[in-house]
Amino acid sequence: MADIRLRVNENGRLVLPASFRKALDICPGDQVLARLEDDEVRITTLKHRIERAQRHVRKFVRPGRRLADELIAERREAAKHE
Repeated sequence: MADIRLRVNENGRLVLPASFRKALDICPGDQVLARLEDDEVRITTLKHRIERAQRHVRKFVRPGRRLADELIAERREAAKHE
């Protein structure tokens, strides 16, 4: 997607263009995450951030393995010995 020029209004706000909102699947009322990196602002959605984290974890966890279930089982076992 090409760079576009945006104008900041007197209240310090800018409008994210419809094409950007559509590409990120941002709907009215959605919350977005913004991060300042060096001299740039990166905007994403919580949904996309979670999906990215899940893709990263899948590289290290075999299919069908449920880490939450393993953690619960470990905690229950540890509680037996307390």
